[in-house]
Amino acid sequence: MESFSGARAGGRTMSDETPFTPRLGRIGDQGRGSGRRASRQLRRAIAKLPKATRPAFTGARSGAGRAAGTRGLRRGCHSRLDMRRVVVKVHIARGGRSGPGLYRAHLGYLQRDGVDRDGEGGVLYDRDCDKVDARGFLERSEKDRHQFRIIVSPEDGARLGDLKASTRELMARMELDLGRRLDWVAVDHHNTGHPHTHIVVRGRDARMRDVVIARDYLISGLRETAEDLVTRRLGPRRALEIAQARVSEVSQDRWTGLDREIDAGLEGDRIALGEASGSGARFERDLKLQRLRHLESLGLAKRLDERSFEMKTGWQDELKREGRRSDVIRTLAAEYTQQRRFVSFIEDLKPDARPVRGLVKAYGPEDELRDTRFLLVEGFDGWVWHVPAGAVDMAAPPHEGAVVELRRTNATARASDRAIAAVAEAAGGIWSEDIHARHDPGSKPEYRLSLKRRLEGLRRAGIGARLATGEWQVGEGFLERASAHEAQRAGGVRLAVLSWAPLDKQARLAAETWLDGVSDDEASCSKRLSEARTQRQVWLRQQGHLGEGQDRLSDDQRARLRAMELTRTSAAIAARTRREALTLQPGEKFEGTLEGRVDLGAGRMAIVGNAKAFTLVPWREALGRQLGRELSIQRTARGLSWSLGMERARGLSR
Repeated sequence: MESFSGARAGGRTMSDETPFTPRLGRIGDQGRGSGRRASRQLRRAIAKLPKATRPAFTGARSGAGRAAGTRGLRRGCHSRLDMRRVVVKVHIARGGRSGPGLYRAHLGYLQRDGVDRDGEGGVLYDRDCDKVDARGFLERSEKDRHQFRIIVSPEDGARLGDLKASTRELMARMELDLGRRLDWVAVDHHNTGHPHTHIVVRGRDARMRDVVIARDYLISGLRETAEDLVTRRLGPRRALEIAQARVSEVSQDRWTGLDREIDAGLEGDRIALGEASGSGARFERDLKLQRLRHLESLGLAKRLDERSFEMKTGWQDELKREGRRSDVIRTLAAEYTQQRRFVSFIEDLKPDARPVRGLVKAYGPEDELRDTRFLLVEGFDGWVWHVPAGAVDMAAPPHEGAVVELRRTNATARASDRAIAAVAEAAGGIWSEDIHARHDPGSKPEYRLSLKRRLEGLRRAGIGARLATGEWQVGEGFLERASAHEAQRAGGVRLAVLSWAPLDKQARLAAETWLDGVSDDEASCSKRLSEARTQRQVWLRQQGHLGEGQDRLSDDQRARLRAMELTRTSAAIAARTRREALTLQPGEKFEGTLEGRVDLGAGRMAIVGNAKAFTLVPWREALGRQLGRELSIQRTARGLSWSLGMERARGLSR
């Protein structure tokens, strides 16, 4: 190795091909003066920085900060692409007054039949036992303000075998991250394409302290921990596995990672795939090209030339809807698995299409974390219609066999939105629980809390703002924006219950029924409806309600049957509760509590009563969340009107 001693005089270097001439300057600042100047410069720079403020919450105290420091060590040398993929979903369920009931319903749903590997019900387990009783966990959770609901779905879950061991290891790591012992139960589900685990964590730890977990840990930390765990068990993904996973996305009839990349590369509604250098880039380009050709076969893209395509407007939403359709099919009973072409989404109906009438067939899970259910309606037209959860009033959902009508509708705000808007309008665009209590003294704290939660949900959708004072700024256009949000959530679908009684029960009911009003044209379009109507006519003749040659009840006969059933029902309630049954006459007023509801052949009725008497009034959707509230009812020339507390509300019937 040559050294600088080989340099020649004249400032030439070791080699004449690379000459340079060093110019030596005087040595820079030295001594204490230099140090003092550096210190002054540092102090000036610090003085220009913003004043220190209270540090933002990082999650370190509740685990997220600590986990951030350990996740890197766990991942080791594996890249994000090499890690086994795991989908983790988390929801914080608030308890409130109905907390125990909500917690019980969720655990019951997780243990429903058909979710186990053998088609049986799910079995709860915890850190120590493979089978635990839900009762003990529910009793401990009774006073918890919240609970954490977690779904862990490894992409390679089938290769893990028994999921209990990996779930226990995940929860042990979570406890290590959070620095506390958690009270949890879990259940494994095998009713979808990917085995997955539902975990329910109490909102209090072993010391009865509230468990608060930082958002960043719930969003990413827990997922990364799960991915690290699965990667350690199965090893990192090989290049072949990664390539196979990418190739599998080419022909899927759902939204995929390839679609996300195509969407990002769009210029307007067009995409052009250019030249690619290197085998990896060519592989990725060819994948996108094959995916675009598949989208073309679905009618979602149009080829312009060999590598350019024009995308159909709304192609993203159509792909996502198709994916939801596949998910729905997988969760249906076996009788529907071969009838994919007969399942349609009611949101796909044109706004001016005729309403769809049919029977409630079943409910299915739309969001298992939030316990929301989509509805399946078997139309009299022979089709099975999927109805989104947002269109179903879960405070009073129709049961299986009920007759319903589905139609596309314009956006309308909820009754709670109108209540918020009315109070805010009187208070200068501001709403709070205290303001609402002064405006409506009869409202209960639970009801005002539900309105606050509704505002919180709307705020996350960009509607309204929470002020530093704890009040809410509603502002102009609140109802319009809330209506648009509701229409988007419910898919612009309106569901109305025509009869709460199944057809077979209506056929032999000593009351006015929905079947009594079915026209000949409507009955002729459905074999099932025609048979039920014929059975109804036979029964009415046997009971003497229909005369010789008479096929339909007259208006007077229907009114008599309706009055007879109402009298029977009122008498039964009066005997059971030992109260007087009242029938309001025009001009009369009645005050009481909304106690419940009862289903009659002609429709659902609300029971409003006090200590001495009660009355039955027609049910409306707005009453679904008002159970237990005080009402004031008055019969007018136009029908019945009612008031919640001191605030006058819309008429129940006209």
